[in-house]
Amino acid sequence: MLTDYTRKRDFTRTPEPKGRARAAGRRRSKALSFVVQKHAATRLHYDFRLELDGVLLSWAVPKGPSLDPSHKRMAVHVEDHPLDYGGFEGTIPPKQYGAGHVIVWDRGTWEPVGDAHAGLAKGHLVFRLHGEKLAGEWHLVRTARPGDRQEPWMLIKRKDEWARSIDEEDVITRWPDSVIAHPLGLREEREGAAAPQAPAPEIDSAPKAALPKALKPQLATLVDHPPAGGDWIVEPKWDGYRLLVRIDRGEARLFTRTGLDWTDRMPSLAQALQALQLAPSWLDGEIVVLGDNGLPSFNALQLALDGSTRQQRIVYCVFDLAFHDGRDLRGWPLRERRALLQSLLPTDPQATVRFSAEFPAPPAEVYEAACRLELEGLMLKRADAPYQSSRTTTWLKLKCQRRQDFVIGGYTDRTNGPGEVGALILGVYDDEGRLHHAGRVGTGWNSATGRALHQRLSALRRRTPAFETAAPAGRHRRSDAPEHWVDPTLVAEVAFGEWTPDGIVRHAVFQGLREDLPARQVRRERQSAPPQRRGAVKATAKATAKTARAAPALKITHGERVIDPASGITKRDLVRYYEQVAERMLPHLKDRPLSLVRAPQGMEGQRFFQKHLENTVPGIVSLDPALWPGHAALFAVEKAEGIVGAAQLNAVEFHTWNALARRIDRPDRIVFDLDPGEGTPWPQIREAALLTHAVLDELGLVAFLKTSGGKGLHVVVPLTPRLGWDEVKGFSQAVVQHLARTLPQRFVAKSGPANRVGKIFVDYLRNGHGATTATAFSARLRPGMGVSMPLAWDELESLKRSDQWTVRNALDRLSFVEADPWADYGSTRQTLTAAKRKLAAVTGR
Repeated sequence: MLTDYTRKRDFTRTPEPKGRARAAGRRRSKALSFVVQKHAATRLHYDFRLELDGVLLSWAVPKGPSLDPSHKRMAVHVEDHPLDYGGFEGTIPPKQYGAGHVIVWDRGTWEPVGDAHAGLAKGHLVFRLHGEKLAGEWHLVRTARPGDRQEPWMLIKRKDEWARSIDEEDVITRWPDSVIAHPLGLREEREGAAAPQAPAPEIDSAPKAALPKALKPQLATLVDHPPAGGDWIVEPKWDGYRLLVRIDRGEARLFTRTGLDWTDRMPSLAQALQALQLAPSWLDGEIVVLGDNGLPSFNALQLALDGSTRQQRIVYCVFDLAFHDGRDLRGWPLRERRALLQSLLPTDPQATVRFSAEFPAPPAEVYEAACRLELEGLMLKRADAPYQSSRTTTWLKLKCQRRQDFVIGGYTDRTNGPGEVGALILGVYDDEGRLHHAGRVGTGWNSATGRALHQRLSALRRRTPAFETAAPAGRHRRSDAPEHWVDPTLVAEVAFGEWTPDGIVRHAVFQGLREDLPARQVRRERQSAPPQRRGAVKATAKATAKTARAAPALKITHGERVIDPASGITKRDLVRYYEQVAERMLPHLKDRPLSLVRAPQGMEGQRFFQKHLENTVPGIVSLDPALWPGHAALFAVEKAEGIVGAAQLNAVEFHTWNALARRIDRPDRIVFDLDPGEGTPWPQIREAALLTHAVLDELGLVAFLKTSGGKGLHVVVPLTPRLGWDEVKGFSQAVVQHLARTLPQRFVAKSGPANRVGKIFVDYLRNGHGATTATAFSARLRPGMGVSMPLAWDELESLKRSDQWTVRNALDRLSFVEADPWADYGSTRQTLTAAKRKLAAVTGR
């Protein structure tokens, strides 16, 4: 069972345990163990392992587990590991399989719900966890498709008393560290307190009902971006025709969304449905024809509906079940309706009638991928919503390219193409039944289609336009070809770039005629904002769970506000970051005059420095006004809660003086800010830091390194506070001038962009009275939101850029750091007396 594990590893080089499969009868405990290991390999991921049959079944989870049931995490099944691996922490050497750092992120016991072997074979394992961070019921669901190189599964948290919305608590962010190095002691509180399992719904729980003769479909609301939260089922937006199917006494009848009976148009599909031998039912789905690239083709569907043998290519993708076997299922949550539906349909992915599978990933991620694949868009459906025969906000449609139906009110002839359409004149109806001009479309068809359109439209010609007002001339017309008006009975589906302010479509491309929609129903689709998510999952845990969640996560005001549009980082992300890093950050802030960079409207709004306290914030204190005569009182952070409180008030950056408040006239450090000019390559910046370090070392000064979080690096020299501001600043300037004279091709001693193109300006001005520098662990208000990260000097060679660590990934780095690279900073005692003498000897000044 461990053949693959052993084959991939050289145990003479890697510290990983060799181990062997342990017989089930020789297990030391009746309880099955589980472990989650955080693994900083080529890409950071989490290894989720469950003990079974003497080994650890293993899945690689790129984003790590989530307590939010709506956040389904991809989990790739990998080779089994020995049980001894469950306690492994350490570093796998370079060039070895899985090279990188490993920590035990969570551990505990697990119990299967039902037969674990049967669940694994079926591809749906249900189980309960009793860990320090993870608890309650979970699901592993296999999503592998034929031809997949790997075996993908999804790791999903069930809604129970340990579930938390991602907004309420992100377990990955809140507890990033090893449970061996930083035990939480929560598992014992949870043992025996697992939430009761909710029974799977039985069809007998639905009300009895006769199968109705007709069914109006549920319709979706168009939105312009994915919803921020909520439990959504994400499906492809099929580029086809909506079709509802009524099955009764073995006969299938096929209806369009407007109730047209199309059974005779698709006899092959009707036969395929009847072959399923379903009990009386109403199915809801979409018919499509898939092209050679596997994507739906609307044009191919139209050709298949023309009565030819091509209709054999029509596929019915079924996504909902409203009635079944004498029961009305419309009141059931969508998730439960779909589970029953999936059990009734063929599992063959090539079947004519097939289940419309969902994308097991967050809507925003799927939307980006769908648009890259040139899909029409996505359908987002609330998993807990009933079926409603109306347009609702529990079903949303999200389009990669704008697309909608238009009435054809006229056409022009193609220049030099007798008998072909040159352009279609489009319109939409308003609620009063008036047809309004909406522009033209002159592309999207070939000669054969152009002739077919011309033939159909010629038969509908009329003398006057059916539009409420005449079609505008000028910029909306593409040629001087005569306009022919027609009775507005045909409907075209058109993709386009945008609407102009006066209601005209731009960059339009014809997709095909729609025969399932009456022209009178065509309206302009208006985009809406997606609905706000409902209240977070209510906590029903008893005292044990409450103990397990001691020190609840901070409530954040306006947490959804986006600070950085480039990365999507929100205020919630930032506050959560500061909440976790505050204790590490506090020694760099405590008793030190502070300035904040605040951005109430995010990166694209107004930002300002705040040097004086305006609000009462727990953990932040005003300093004696006498410290800076003639100015309002300065302030400083005294407790970790002050850092989080400042972030709640929209503070992004924390900048500090080079002196403590109690010795404000005597700096206790020098900061050399390596500020690269335009066009300076990153290796040159790293080299500049090493050269600065070497010069300081020759002067007998110990220096520490950190990223700026922006473009450059900070070299920090701690001092015993004896000299005044002018003397310290003068020394730092002399060091910079020495660097510039010695290596003029690398350094400049004058500020200003024009002086440092392709070179490094080592900014000594940071060492003047009242000057500030971004402190260690401070985020930066720049695209990507880099973090000023303390480093060891031997890490510089592998550093890729100054903003390598950001609000999103800084905590992951810190969870693997075994020793503080600045551990000796606070105990370093040094003055400038000897250094000034050595520098004078070198420079002659």
